[in-house]
Amino acid sequence: MAKDQEDDLSLHDLIEGPTRDLTAARAAALARTQARSSSDDHEVDGTSEDPQGSQPHDRRSEGAGARRRVALSRLPASGALYRRALLGVVPGVGGRRGGDVPGVELAVGGVAVDPGHLADYDRVCGFRLTDRLPPTYLHVLGFPLSLRLMTSPGFPIPLTGVVHVANRITVHRPVEAGETVDFHTYAENLRPHERGRQLDVVLIGSIGGEEVWRGVSTYLGKERAAGGGPRRDRGDRPAPPAASARWRVTPRVGTDYARVSGDHNPIHTSKLGARLFGFPRPIAHGMWSKARCLAALEPRLPEAYTVDVSFKLPVPLPSTVAFSASATGAGWDFALHSARDGRPHLVGSVR
Repeated sequence: MAKDQEDDLSLHDLIEGPTRDLTAARAAALARTQARSSSDDHEVDGTSEDPQGSQPHDRRSEGAGARRRVALSRLPASGALYRRALLGVVPGVGGRRGGDVPGVELAVGGVAVDPGHLADYDRVCGFRLTDRLPPTYLHVLGFPLSLRLMTSPGFPIPLTGVVHVANRITVHRPVEAGETVDFHTYAENLRPHERGRQLDVVLIGSIGGEEVWRGVSTYLGKERAAGGGPRRDRGDRPAPPAASARWRVTPRVGTDYARVSGDHNPIHTSKLGARLFGFPRPIAHGMWSKARCLAALEPRLPEAYTVDVSFKLPVPLPSTVAFSASATGAGWDFALHSARDGRPHLVGSVR
């Protein structure tokens, strides 16, 4: 899309825009996964407009604690889910939100990695081209399942305008491209925040019944009434550490990462979309920022570890950012700051 066209997107364009397919390679991988399901299976609740529970593959079993597990035959299509979320900003269309996290977990089995999509993701995020999955890749692979959960009726925080404030990934062992992954996802720990409410969305990847990867994304839903909770320390900002590298982050980062991740939130890809949610210009995906930092540390990452990040201020597109990293006795501390004024974008650690 030409730059002048992108800047003039209407709300209709944002809702009906190019959000369904990630890449041709990813579409092929999804097709292979779908081929393993029965020929009369259909997507449900947000992808084909079928009511939740009406299809034969919407199987129920007891999940962890009080959660009910719903097993899907294949990953949902993210495009229809984003269109549903964007329709929620239209007056009179959005429904009521739930008062607590849904008592359900969604699951899907046998998700394959497409080598072409993996290579595309590696290029966009700066990873080496290998058959070993980057630590952030399973977040992308299983993201449609979490997106389905977050766009379900009654989810307490609306997806539109939600702020991704933190992400923790635990890699129990390396995962190779030839392996197939079973995912399940659920939400927990809804809690007050000084600017609204926040919760955690957990995504777990397993192979052969063994958990190999776990991601916990913390999301903030801003609300007019203060939600309480601890207030941030608003003292003097410490000086940023010395930069190990500087990266120019162009607007293409927003569209390229949307393409490979399926995260087509318009705050990352459109000036109008960003303005609708209070940003003067598009901002980089937080998970791209995390992936880019880990790509810089890639040769030094151990076989098993936890990487924890807090997202601070958004990275506007375009901008120049400064990456810094320092070894500790237990791993690495790293950060991303504005190269212009030192304002923090991300702080993280590997342990």
